[in-house]
Amino acid sequence: MKKITALILALVMVFALCACGNSGDNNDDAADNGVKLKILDSEYVTEDYAFAIAKDNDALLEKVNAAMQELTDDGTIKQVVDYFISGTGSLPEFQQNVAADAEEFVVATNATFPPYIYVDGDDFAGIDYVIAGLIADKLGMKLTVNDMEFDAIIPAVQSGKADMGMGGVSITDERKQSINFTMSYATGIQVMIVPEDSDVTSADDILAKIENGEDFQIGAQSATTGYIYASDTVENGGFGEDHVQAFPKGADAIAALTSGKIDCVIIDNEPAKAFVEANNG
Repeated sequence: MKKITALILALVMVFALCACGNSGDNNDDAADNGVKLKILDSEYVTEDYAFAIAKDNDALLEKVNAAMQELTDDGTIKQVVDYFISGTGSLPEFQQNVAADAEEFVVATNATFPPYIYVDGDDFAGIDYVIAGLIADKLGMKLTVNDMEFDAIIPAVQSGKADMGMGGVSITDERKQSINFTMSYATGIQVMIVPEDSDVTSADDILAKIENGEDFQIGAQSATTGYIYASDTVENGGFGEDHVQAFPKGADAIAALTSGKIDCVIIDNEPAKAFVEANNG
C-alpha cells in the first residue's frame, strides 16, 4: 500500500508541476533539481479528526455516531486505519449489498489527502472513504462522494448539498461554531517538511529566523488547520500571515518547496511521509 500511495503521489506531483508550467516558470528545473526533503522530529500541532455534519441535523449526527461507535467497538475502524497507515491486515467489505433504490448518503471531500482520502484509478480510496462506506452500510444508504476544494466542504454541509464532510477534517473551536462534529476516528499530527540540508530543526528555529528579519516562507494547503495555525500571530503559536502561503493542494506546496519558492511545508504526518517518500525516490 505504501508503494501504491507513493506512486499516486508521484503522479499527482508531476501533474502539479506540469500545470504550474503555464505561469512561465522553469518548472523543468524544479522537477529535476534533486532536492531531498525531510520531516522534522518536532511535532507542530496534534489534533483529532472527525466527520462534519450540519448544525441542524441532529438526527443524522446521532445515527452516524451510533454507527461509528459500533465500528469502533468491534475493531473495524482500527482495522481500516492499520491497513492504510501500517500496511497490515485487510480491508472490510463495504457497500456490497446496497439496494438499487437506496437513499443516497452524500459526502463532500477533497480527495488529495492520502492516506485519509485520495483517488485510486477510477475510484476513491483511503481511511475516510472506507469508514464513510461502512457508515452508509449501517444506515442502509448508498454512498456518493463529491470531490471539491477543501474550503468548499463545510459550506456544502451547511447548505445541505452534502450530508457529511470528510477528508482529515480537524476538530477546532472555530469550526464548531458552524458545524457539528462526529466522534473522532483518528488523531492527526501536523509536522514540518524542509529540504534535507535545511538548518531548521523546530518551530523555534523558524521564529528565530523571522525575528532576525529573514523572509522565511511556509506553505500549507488552503483552509486546513495547518494553514490556520501557521498563519496566526506569533502570540497564538503561529508565524504571521506574511510568512505563510496557501496552496490548493498539498502537492502544490511540496512542488513550491522543492523549487525553492518556499522554505517549509506544514501538513499532516501521514501525507507528509508519503510526499517525502515520493519526492526522495
